Amino acid sequence: MQYDQDLQSIQEMRNAVKNAKDAQLKYLAYSQEQVDHIVKCVAEAAFAKSLELAKMAVEETGMGIVEHKKIKNEVGSMAVYESIKDEKTVGIVYEDRVNKITEVAYPYGVVAGIIPTTNPTSTAIFKTLISLKTRNAIVVSPHPRAVKCTVEALKICEKAAVEAGAPEGLIGWISKPSMAATNELMKHRDINLILATGGGGLVRAAYSSGKPAYGVGPGNVPCYIEKSANVSKSVSMILDSKSFDNGTICATEQALVVDKNIKEIVLRELKNNGAYLLSFEEKAEVAKLITPVPGHLNSEIVGQSAVKIAEMAGISVPPDTRVLIAEEKKVGKEVPFSIEKLSPIFGFYTAETYAEAKDYCLKLLNLGGRGHSLSLHTNDEQVAKEFALEMPVSRLMVNTLSSIGAVGATTGLKPSLTLGCGSFGGNITSDNVTARHLINIKRMAYGIKDVSIPKPSASYASNQNADDKKENIEDIVSQVLKQVPMKNGLDEKQIAEMVNQVLQKYQMN
Repeated sequence: MQYDQDLQSIQEMRNAVKNAKDAQLKYLAYSQEQVDHIVKCVAEAAFAKSLELAKMAVEETGMGIVEHKKIKNEVGSMAVYESIKDEKTVGIVYEDRVNKITEVAYPYGVVAGIIPTTNPTSTAIFKTLISLKTRNAIVVSPHPRAVKCTVEALKICEKAAVEAGAPEGLIGWISKPSMAATNELMKHRDINLILATGGGGLVRAAYSSGKPAYGVGPGNVPCYIEKSANVSKSVSMILDSKSFDNGTICATEQALVVDKNIKEIVLRELKNNGAYLLSFEEKAEVAKLITPVPGHLNSEIVGQSAVKIAEMAGISVPPDTRVLIAEEKKVGKEVPFSIEKLSPIFGFYTAETYAEAKDYCLKLLNLGGRGHSLSLHTNDEQVAKEFALEMPVSRLMVNTLSSIGAVGATTGLKPSLTLGCGSFGGNITSDNVTARHLINIKRMAYGIKDVSIPKPSASYASNQNADDKKENIEDIVSQVLKQVPMKNGLDEKQIAEMVNQVLQKYQMN
């Protein structure tokens, strides 16, 4: 008998959650030393398989570049481990002896990890490590187009964890993912936190699940090359960043904004570094390929090389072309070169003034990248500070590769494959999500201040007594009325008055 695939997927998910919950209850008893040992073993095991997993990811998804995905896996494993290894996540994590406050860490419980097709192995490793570091269990829903490589990454992590002493079932997954199972996973009563990386619809579903959730928004990242920049060095970094893994990192630069007086120099350097400037006719063909349906990105170009995209558009480019560029003046959903493209394609905007450059950046962010990231190349510190103050982004990369700089590879930012967009992007955090986001803190606080609680004033007490007497009289009248039949022509008002007079005389004695 053949069962419905959605039903199989849902049942597998339920089993994984049950096993994860049982394992997590056991994991609660582990010491910081035990937890750290497990995390280290998992990170080392995943790091050792970085190249193998990269090859699997490219083969299965048809996206990206093996050597670059290997770097992502290395960042998601050992770079993440190095950034969290010394954090206290078990028991007492902080004591303030002056204010007599003690902080104690405790986990959420079972984490639901949603994994994207663009970074299927590195994100799975990263989410597993930060969950284990904080004594959480994790159940992963892979992207349907990246199941094999994601599950293989999780199997490597699970094997290393169990061999290091972790309870079995602490790391779980859905090997036959479906949208129905993913939605039910996020709403499951035993899921305590959601880590959602994926499209806008999926992130909205995570926030609508009724569970605490970390979701991330789109990254339509503007890149402003300001007139004081070292153009040659900046363009080299930008092309390296844009072509990294064929543009699949959400923090990758999406549009170039260039000051007018350095435009020709920038264009020359772009060509020298492997960029191809599209003609008017070629631009029209690539535009149709980017969005066959206006406003909707063609998923077939995501993570593909510039040469392959050109071929798909029916145009011929040199075999060493790394990035396709088209000059643009407009910004909008109906303008293909202005949206997030997740591929090595640039829109190129020329700014007549500094104010216009900022305006272009704001328009691009408002189109679909608010809260995420912005790339800036400048040697003017004042310009950098103005952008930091004015731009609605959570991270601003200056004079570096935006794609891998945002995830912590070339900057001092926390290594992370989940980049929060803050309130600008409708997210709960603007941080690079890491282990500290997966623990709760309980606080024990001793009394350190003497407070004198004033007694009620005489007039207040008198008013209170009067109110109490009035309530007592009304209660007695009510009881009398219930028990005394109406005789001799007496009505309720008369009886109430008689009772009131008696009580007043009684209270005066």
